[in-house]
Amino acid sequence: MQKDIDTLFSHLWDNYLQVTPSAAKVHTLLGGGEPIVNDHVAFRTYNLPTLGLDKLAGHFLALGYEQKGEYLFKAKKLYAQHFEHQDPDAPKVFISELKVDELSAGAQAIIRKLAEQVPEHLTDTPAFLYAGAPWQASYADYQTLLAESEYAAWVAAWGYRANHFTVNINTLPNFDTLHQVNAALKAAGFVLNSAGGEVKGDPQVMLEQSATMADRAEVVFSDGVYPIPSCFYEFALRYPQPDGALYSGFVEASADKIFESTNAR
Repeated sequence: MQKDIDTLFSHLWDNYLQVTPSAAKVHTLLGGGEPIVNDHVAFRTYNLPTLGLDKLAGHFLALGYEQKGEYLFKAKKLYAQHFEHQDPDAPKVFISELKVDELSAGAQAIIRKLAEQVPEHLTDTPAFLYAGAPWQASYADYQTLLAESEYAAWVAAWGYRANHFTVNINTLPNFDTLHQVNAALKAAGFVLNSAGGEVKGDPQVMLEQSATMADRAEVVFSDGVYPIPSCFYEFALRYPQPDGALYSGFVEASADKIFESTNAR
C-alpha cells in the first residue's frame, strides 16, 4: 500500500514540475538539498457525474485514505473535502469541485461540451489524477469562463493534475515561522499571494498558510498556444490542539484566498 501511495505522489510531483518549474527552486531554497515533507496536495474538478469529487477521491480511498472534513466556498461556487491516511507521514489530500449548475447558461454549455469529450473509463485508474486535460478547449472558451470563474477556466485549461503541493513548515530545520519562510521567498524573487494578507490564518485557528502566485506555462488550445497561470506552491504551519496533536484540517476563510493563487495577474 505504501509503495502505491509513494508511486502515485511521485507521478503527481513529476507532472506538477512540468508546468511549475519554480517548485524545484523552492525546494533548493527551503530544504537546502534535503527532502521536504509535503503537507497536502490539492485537486480541482467539476461536479459532473463523470468527473465529480468522488471520482478523484475514490483513488485515495482505495489507498486507505479517509474523508475527514467538508468545506463550502459560497462566493466561488465550490464544495470541497479533505482526506487523511492513518499513516501520519502520508500527505493529506484536498479536493474541490465547482457547482457547474450555479454558473451562467453559457458557461455551463462550455463545460458540458468539454465533459462530453472525456474518454469512457478515463477515471478508472489513478493515472487519471495526472492525466492533464482530457479534452480540447479553445482559448476563446477559456476567456469566456475566466470572465465568470477563474476556477472554471483553470480546470478547462489544465484538467487533472495537482493544483499545488504544500511545504510542511513544521518539519523545516532552518525556519520556525511562516513569516521567515515568506521573507526568504520574497528575497529570492518569488511573488506571494497577497489576497487577505500574505499569511492566511493565525494560531487561534491552528493553521497559517501562504502561497506563491502560480507559474505561467503554455497551453495548446484548439485556436492557438497561450501562456496562462499554471500551478503554485503552498506553505502550511500547523499548531497543536488542546490534546497536543497538530491540527490536521483546513480553514475555509484561508483556503478561499489560497484559491486565488492561480488568478491571472
